[in-house]
Amino acid sequence: MKLSVVVICWNDLKVIKDCLESIYKETSAIAFEVIVSDNGSTDTSVEYIREHFPRVRIVENGANLGFARGNNAGIDVAQGEYVLILNPDTIIRDRALEKLVAYADTCADGGAFGCRVLNPDGSFQNPARPLPTRFGALIAALNVRWLEKLSSVFESDLYYDWSGRTERTIGFQSGCCVMVRRELLQQLHGFDERFFYHFEETDLCSRIWKSNSKVVFYPGAEITHLGGQSVGRFPIRFALETYRSRYRYFFKHFGRNGLIQARWICLLDLWVRHIGYSLQRLLWPSEALENRLKMYRILIGWNWRLDPIQFIATGAEPDFGYAPLAPAPSMVE
Repeated sequence: MKLSVVVICWNDLKVIKDCLESIYKETSAIAFEVIVSDNGSTDTSVEYIREHFPRVRIVENGANLGFARGNNAGIDVAQGEYVLILNPDTIIRDRALEKLVAYADTCADGGAFGCRVLNPDGSFQNPARPLPTRFGALIAALNVRWLEKLSSVFESDLYYDWSGRTERTIGFQSGCCVMVRRELLQQLHGFDERFFYHFEETDLCSRIWKSNSKVVFYPGAEITHLGGQSVGRFPIRFALETYRSRYRYFFKHFGRNGLIQARWICLLDLWVRHIGYSLQRLLWPSEALENRLKMYRILIGWNWRLDPIQFIATGAEPDFGYAPLAPAPSMVE
């Protein structure tokens, strides 16, 4: 078996149909399997897949385990030489999986592989990013990413002025579509299940780099990702969950000092954004801007009142009425 495609599902009936159809339509030159790891869907996703895609192997988790645990459940039963982690709201284009596998076969020092990810309108979604650092986060917070044109020392949270049309090594690839050698995944024990929402793929790719394997971007394979689109609404609960994962990531990879510094950089970033969008609202008021500013006010308050050391040690955090999506994990080894 050359490739195992693991698709996580949680009430994704509306999109997973097209995703699975595109996989089978655009993949025939390699031996592959599709595994759907279902996180307790209640929208008849499982029944539909069984009826219309009988070749799909379904792993029923019975509850929403999150991205990391849900994907690990699929990875555990995968048989392919490569494992592709694929979001259900994606569409495979022009034999993309065959091309990505063929490229990986020629890249002996590559442990993980990313491809071009496009928005529905064909624009580049920018799925490949540098690994987070404190200095890079500061550059992004100050909105001076253009300094990277002067020197790579100023690398921030994205590759400035890059459209994903060239092959390159990258820090990490978005979890909407990232392929990893199965043997390496097993050595690293898959995703770190202490991350429930965001930073799972970032952490995995960081560990891949530390294992002396590369994360490589290949522009010759393209998919469409329906997510990542601005719809004028900013769910505060999920934004807070991203910050929780962000602190756990910085503690895991940079220790206590990195954690404390990350909090101040987060606050700086949020204040800069709040000031910028407040000025924009004066000129072009809209409901979307009001929603965004409300989110920033809550995020600023939450981060300001947070004791990051206690948060990592016990999960304690200020109560703003947005409970965590999952119980706080122990991050202390």
